[in-house]
Amino acid sequence: MPDYNGSVDYLKKAALRGSRLGLERISELMERLDNPQNRVKTIHVAGTNGKGSFGAMLTSILTEAGYTVGGFSSPALTGITDSFRINCREITKKDFAEVMTEIIPHCEAMEDKPTEFEVLTAAAYLLFFRKGCNISVVECGMGGDTDSTNVLCFPLLSVITNVQKDHTAFLGETIEEIARHKAGIIKCSRPVIYGGTDLTVSDLILREAKKKCSEFYSTDYFRVSDTSSDLSGTEFSFDGMGDFRMQLLGKYQVMNAATVLTAVEVLRGQRINIPDEAVRRGLEKARWHGRFEVVRREPYVIYDGAHNPDGIRSAAESIELYFRGSDIVLLIGVMADKEYGLYTDMLGSRIRKAFTVTPDNPRALASDKLAEVFRAADIDAEPFDDLAKGVCSAYEYAKANGLPLIALGSLYMYGDFMDALNNITE
Repeated sequence: MPDYNGSVDYLKKAALRGSRLGLERISELMERLDNPQNRVKTIHVAGTNGKGSFGAMLTSILTEAGYTVGGFSSPALTGITDSFRINCREITKKDFAEVMTEIIPHCEAMEDKPTEFEVLTAAAYLLFFRKGCNISVVECGMGGDTDSTNVLCFPLLSVITNVQKDHTAFLGETIEEIARHKAGIIKCSRPVIYGGTDLTVSDLILREAKKKCSEFYSTDYFRVSDTSSDLSGTEFSFDGMGDFRMQLLGKYQVMNAATVLTAVEVLRGQRINIPDEAVRRGLEKARWHGRFEVVRREPYVIYDGAHNPDGIRSAAESIELYFRGSDIVLLIGVMADKEYGLYTDMLGSRIRKAFTVTPDNPRALASDKLAEVFRAADIDAEPFDDLAKGVCSAYEYAKANGLPLIALGSLYMYGDFMDALNNITE
């Protein structure tokens, strides 16, 4: 009998093994499972930012086109099953328990036992095969070449959304070093798309693609026009494909959508049937939590999982787009390994008051240390070690002053943030 709680407990045990990049353990585990990752057509997605939104849009489009589509992303926002989706719907606890019941004995039989993310990766690939998925969209956890999802041999398409500085302790201090890791998902004779605008990175990825005889495509943002956006949604045109509307918010989402539409064109070239109407419906129906997501409207409360300089910069641009001329109330919690000292320059001019919190994660930066950064920039900041109390105080301040509350930082705190917000009674 599949046991969900036992599966969760096993993952907690695996988490104690830490984060260890490399393909040795995942390769052995997948071999034991008869390599299900090579039995479903997969779109493999790497990149510093935008992976989740890209995956949500493309999965929605492929679902509308009539395929059975698996989706794997990390971190989970509300619970373990949130990392796994079939046709845009979170899997059940029963589904998760069944696949884990099959995987755990193989993990335990290994001398060098897999990490938590390696177990989750194996669960995703096995689940998609067991559920009869025609296509899956799988997101790298970190980097590319040594990420456990890279155990794939023949991806339908590889996508690198962009490359920015992040996870430098694991991936290197320079953009070039990080780009080389992400370019490691390129496979021989399989097409690759680069969605970023950095020409140095583009040249590096192009060289890697040529080495592997892989067709290289890049997103042409000059094809985007007639963009308009407010808090009800976003409209834009993409040359050669028509007009589109999305409910996803954030100035950056049009850029993500342009890469998705480029992927649609490449997939059509791979004989994947994607009707025009499926593209339109899929983009309009796409949903993704934690990316400039409006979670309340009186006052506006928005959560954006911006957690690195590029993400914070994009969030600042979105704040300017939707709240021109208005101050904001900021709630923020980040990991200690992020370049948080840069955040005040990007956000400072708009902040009436900052509420800093400590996410429930061993890598989290203490709220008082983060508050000191804002105070040093002459921004009123109040720290809270208790995230729920911080959310409550920030919300009450925003409501009393008629200002929007913008929550930024680690996606690891999304679930706790939403729980705290939902416990606030009007």
